[in-house]
Amino acid sequence: MLNKLIKILVVFGLLYQTPLYSKSASFNEFNSRDLSNYFSGIIAFENKNNSDALKFFNASKVLLNKHNAYLKRYTYSLVLENKVAQAINAIKNSSNDENLDFFEAYLLLIADSLKKNNFNQAEKYLNLSLQFQNQNRFNLVILESLRQYLYTFKNKKTLYNKKNFGNISIINQAFQRCYLKNENTRSSFLNLINNPDGDYSRYIFFYINYLIENNKIEEAKAVTNQLEYINSTLLLSQTKSWVENRNLKEFGKIFSCNNHNDIISEFLFLISNLHSSQEDIEKSNFYLNLSNYLNPKFILNSTLIAENFYLNEEYEKAKKILKNFDKKYEFYYWFRVKKEAQIIIKDKGYDEGIDYLSLKFSKIKNPNKRMIFDVANFYKNSKNYEKAIDYYTKIISTLDDGSEIKSDLLYRRGGSYERLGDYQKADEDLKYSLKIYPDDAYVLNYLAYSWLERDYKIDEAMEMLKKAYALRSNDPYIADSIGWAYYLIGNYTEAEKYIKKAVELMPEDPTVNDHYGDILWKLDRNIQARYFWNYVLRLEDSDEEIKKKINIKIVEGLNNS
Repeated sequence: MLNKLIKILVVFGLLYQTPLYSKSASFNEFNSRDLSNYFSGIIAFENKNNSDALKFFNASKVLLNKHNAYLKRYTYSLVLENKVAQAINAIKNSSNDENLDFFEAYLLLIADSLKKNNFNQAEKYLNLSLQFQNQNRFNLVILESLRQYLYTFKNKKTLYNKKNFGNISIINQAFQRCYLKNENTRSSFLNLINNPDGDYSRYIFFYINYLIENNKIEEAKAVTNQLEYINSTLLLSQTKSWVENRNLKEFGKIFSCNNHNDIISEFLFLISNLHSSQEDIEKSNFYLNLSNYLNPKFILNSTLIAENFYLNEEYEKAKKILKNFDKKYEFYYWFRVKKEAQIIIKDKGYDEGIDYLSLKFSKIKNPNKRMIFDVANFYKNSKNYEKAIDYYTKIISTLDDGSEIKSDLLYRRGGSYERLGDYQKADEDLKYSLKIYPDDAYVLNYLAYSWLERDYKIDEAMEMLKKAYALRSNDPYIADSIGWAYYLIGNYTEAEKYIKKAVELMPEDPTVNDHYGDILWKLDRNIQARYFWNYVLRLEDSDEEIKKKINIKIVEGLNNS
């Protein structure tokens, strides 16, 4: 209670002293209950407890036209609770124009105007919002992109623009051309999809959507034939399924290049993804809900907000979003099942989670390869290697030799055999995987490390590790493996160089720190060795087996452990 009171007093002091709020009415004019609710809302808001924040703000709405900062926090909370229309109404009904001194207010008003097909009003709000364009890089990109889109929607042509925002500009150009039915639309999408500077596979969906909308069905089939269910995203797996099953009407039900709201919705989804990649979950959810407001048909995009809630440990909210995905959306329904299983694992443990997943999987009549692959991975992660091997084998038997997917599946099955101690089958799978794809650093690393642990083909294992390290020098597991290889052959000075790098790259890994302690002991740096061993004991991920061994080493030294 005392901490809460201190927080309220600090917030009150900041509000009272900050010039930004000097336009507000005197706090003496406010009811004490309203103030208490408002300050409680601010604390909940700052602690990212948005549901509670909105409750407190709703209880103090008398401040709406009296205190400038209230409207911003209130509308932001409304959008985060997916009440975008209510947030827009709160802004439009504000009797104090000075309250509209924040970027998000104009963004909401622009969205409202677009929703009503009022491009002139949207342009008016856009011009008013330009005062915020230099607040940060995102604002500048958003406003300039919206300016170009509005020009295209109004004038049916693209705006010549010297400002270049890299790949975002390429994406914008593709959608503008698609909207205008420009003959260069195909090349724009292909340039984007084949861009070597990042993963733009999501836009394969929009390219296929464009082809289907223009009755180029065979071209759409040709594109989806190149996709594989196992290594494609959810959206592309669903896309492939729709095309293969001739459910072509499903595309137009969720997106159309002819609809300006759909296009701006996708742009806002992109901004949401950028914020999510920077782990700014709150901002990501804000833009995602605004995206959904403009195009509520594209419910498949809700996977991002479900993931955001999951990462934020808001599991009940995540489960509510997941209910959107029924069996009509085959791959998204499976995403729902997996995510629900992960939530059960967090709450009740791995056994209950895998039981839930297995039960749901058993009720699917014709599970596709993606589902079988995921079940195999769940069993492998739960150390039920026999079942994992069974499911991996089901997929491997259907694949042609030479497939990179087959290479990955052999790697996973080989790793499962290795965990069971069946080294002959493990080596066969891992070597077969390397035959398909000789430069897979992780397979090289796994096979070589397995050999080192068995004191088998040490020289050949060392050569494989050198090759793996050359391919992935900044991977901490590979750095640890080659360092440990040098340790096993007695070259402790060389070993220390690699393991030290692995510790720097992965400072909270128990095994890497344990290895570093062992090497330091061999180099007669005993005090440092015990420091790292003690550090492993304090790490949350240290299991009982490693702790038992380290306790012996701390007391008796390495040679007696």
